[in-house]
Amino acid sequence: MAGQQFQYDDSGNTFFYFLTSFVGLIVIPATYYLWPRDQNAEQLRLKSLRRVHGRCLWYRLRLMKSQQSIVPTLKKAALLFGWAVFLLLAYKVSKLDREYQEYNPYEVLNLDPGASLSEIKKQYRVLSLKYHPDKGGDESTFMRIAKAYAALTNEQSRQNWEIYGNPDGPGATSFGIALPAWIVDQKNSMLVLLVYGLAFMVILPVVVGTWWYRSIRYSGDQILINTTQLFMHFMYKTPNMNMKRLAMVLTAAFEFDPRSNKEATIRPTDNIEVPQLIRELGNINVKKKEPPFCYPYSLKARVLVLAHLARMDVSEELEEDQRFVTRKSPALLQEMINVGCQLTMMANSRGGFHAPRLVTIENCMKLTQMIVQGLQESKSPLLQLPHFEEEHLRYCISKKYKVRSLQDLVSLKDSDRRSMLRFLGEEKYDEVMAVLGSFPHINMDTKLQVLDDEDSNNITAGSIVTVTVTLTRKRMAEVFEKEQDSTPCPAEEATATEDATGDSKAKTKVWQNKSKGAKKTAKSKKKKLTKKKATPAPVKAKQANGNVAGNEVVAAATAKEEDDEASDKGSESDEGEATKDSPSERDEDSDKQSDTEVDEIGGDDEEEWEALQQSIQRRERALLETKSKVTHPVYSLYFAEEKHEWWWLYIADRREQTLVSMPYHVCTLKDTEEVELKFPAPSKTGNYQYSVILRSDSYLGLDQIKPLKLEVHEAKAMLDNHPQWDIPDTEEEDEEQEDSDGIEESEEDEEDND
Repeated sequence: MAGQQFQYDDSGNTFFYFLTSFVGLIVIPATYYLWPRDQNAEQLRLKSLRRVHGRCLWYRLRLMKSQQSIVPTLKKAALLFGWAVFLLLAYKVSKLDREYQEYNPYEVLNLDPGASLSEIKKQYRVLSLKYHPDKGGDESTFMRIAKAYAALTNEQSRQNWEIYGNPDGPGATSFGIALPAWIVDQKNSMLVLLVYGLAFMVILPVVVGTWWYRSIRYSGDQILINTTQLFMHFMYKTPNMNMKRLAMVLTAAFEFDPRSNKEATIRPTDNIEVPQLIRELGNINVKKKEPPFCYPYSLKARVLVLAHLARMDVSEELEEDQRFVTRKSPALLQEMINVGCQLTMMANSRGGFHAPRLVTIENCMKLTQMIVQGLQESKSPLLQLPHFEEEHLRYCISKKYKVRSLQDLVSLKDSDRRSMLRFLGEEKYDEVMAVLGSFPHINMDTKLQVLDDEDSNNITAGSIVTVTVTLTRKRMAEVFEKEQDSTPCPAEEATATEDATGDSKAKTKVWQNKSKGAKKTAKSKKKKLTKKKATPAPVKAKQANGNVAGNEVVAAATAKEEDDEASDKGSESDEGEATKDSPSERDEDSDKQSDTEVDEIGGDDEEEWEALQQSIQRRERALLETKSKVTHPVYSLYFAEEKHEWWWLYIADRREQTLVSMPYHVCTLKDTEEVELKFPAPSKTGNYQYSVILRSDSYLGLDQIKPLKLEVHEAKAMLDNHPQWDIPDTEEEDEEQEDSDGIEESEEDEEDND
């Protein structure tokens, strides 16, 4: 291209600018993202969790990993080396002379700007005598002096300097490339070509191809696509899946196959150790020839999961594989739940096949709890606590205490709890109570409404129902401390009643024992009567079959109610007669009543509007803010990875065994969380009984079920005509008249203008 020159950096100065910028762009972000976090903060966090989680497997593994790992040290060394190179390049750049400076003839002649012509000539004469080549001076310096003198004295040179910055006029446009000239030297052409070919034809395609191959094999949740298809096939094939079948489908995932996942391993010793575990476990469907359940990787994973649930000891090599399988299982079970929800939505919209039953999806949730806690389904949830063994449960389920759940254990009085757990020492008892007090207790409040409707409380057929669930998490110790202070313990009440009955038995005489049956019948009659009073009229047929005394009491009660109604009617008629003679008072009362109704309607509209605005703001905030999924660490004695408390929240029809709303995975519940569950109302009117269910994905025995009653009314008919849409004939005539008058006025104005 004419008038342009490409210049490579012969001196190598500008190359250092380029290299410094390039290294800085790599080192600064890498330091921000890769610099190891404060190890002291992690140590302090682990130290604070020691009292409660000290016996957990994941806690002990984390301590060992933090002590043995050298990865943080290597990261620090690499980043410090990068910073050293960056600072060295920056120092090198700071020492380089400025090569490109603005040309100033006054500086060349050592004159102040604005010097007079006589001063310029005088200075030029002095410098010429000093730097002239004939006088032994430097030729290049003399040329610069002569050029500066011409720029200040010659009119054309001065004009070129002012316009182009050069006394000689416009020069060729030069483009500098911040690379040393040896790169384009013919001697080094093969070396440069080899480096470029290696970088852009080998390394870059390999990196991009590896990333692409991995991305197409995995879903967004880092689950193999083949595994998702496998789950969909078996959930479609068996909608009603029991726990044994579910464990088989879970362990058939391709994550446990060494051909699909390099983390999975098949060892030569598996041929000896796995059959031994199979004999100890018993019947686990080993002879089933259905693929992929009969494959070695699936059989091994199934045996390891069942051994984990049975809390069996395995060898060190198998223990490592068992930890890998159990770590992967919660994410795989969550994928199974997602697949079940997708099939349910497809069955509801298209039909043609059976959706997975509610039992199948809930079994996935239960299996997640079982794997995290290392417990079988039939075992007591008390075994989640430290120092509890099978032989200790007989103390808890005795007739005196009847403790079968974690809530029962917490609600006991401290003295009764200590006497029940007398097999524990003082230190072990304190540890058990510390762990129990750290367990979560969730308060669940529900609100049922139809958003974006005139009457949000009126549920019509086919409308979109929104159930707003507010979850509040508290520690179990905080909740039950108040109850212990206010309410007596059930065990204490039982002992008190037993003592009272014992004393009465001792005081009663022998002849008084005959009246026991009569007393019991009298008590039972009284209970029946109280129940029958609360029942409506159709139950009278049942009352007729009872005893005579009960009928007499009921008849007397009904007669009394009739008398009360008659007296009420008489008082109302008297008031009506008294008000017949005062129509003005009636008008005033009706006006007041209408005013109050208008005020109530206005207040309801304002409340609905405020509720709608709040719901919109909540949705916007939920879209904008990203909450951390780090909530509260789970106490799990046999799980190999630190897990946080997450929950499933959904609405189900337990009678029909179907999902009403898809399970929402609550992963951000630290203190309070508000969740909106939406579902379409049934197409038929009537009363429906649903259940709002909250399930933990980490603990056994902490699930909650809250009833949800739904009264569906008939939808309002669409109006074909509305009074606001009807335009009277007089209004149409007035509009036509106004239009004609406007046209005539415009025609008159045009004539006047002409």
